[in-house]
Amino acid sequence: MKREVIQSDLVPSSPLFSQAIKIGNTVFLSGIAAINPMSRKVDAPTIEGQTEQAIWNCASILQAAGASLDDVVRVVVLLRDPADFERMNSAYSKYFSKNPPTRAVAKLGVELPNVLVSITMTAVILTDPPGGPDVTDA
Repeated sequence: MKREVIQSDLVPSSPLFSQAIKIGNTVFLSGIAAINPMSRKVDAPTIEGQTEQAIWNCASILQAAGASLDDVVRVVVLLRDPADFERMNSAYSKYFSKNPPTRAVAKLGVELPNVLVSITMTAVILTDPPGGPDVTDA
């Protein structure tokens, strides 16, 4: 299997890391912050706004890889302030309310200017139709 670097033109990138790596049907996203694609800054002042922007950025990167939020199987949320947990959840649940992926939440270990949350995701693009492979010919 080859390793494919995924970059979305809709999300500001860094020369220090790839936005995502795709190997086979699995997509591994880096930690994605709430950088506004227009201003190229973290504009949202609240944890809710930053959570939504970070998820939007993740969705844009997933789309560049041929995936969507529906393909996400694991999410790691890093919070600057653990006291923001409930408010982050209120924004997060708008995107993952039905059959949510596995998730871990931890404290962000590095303070980045204005960054309240960083989100990483792993997605698996199903190649079989919903319900599993066709085994009628087996």
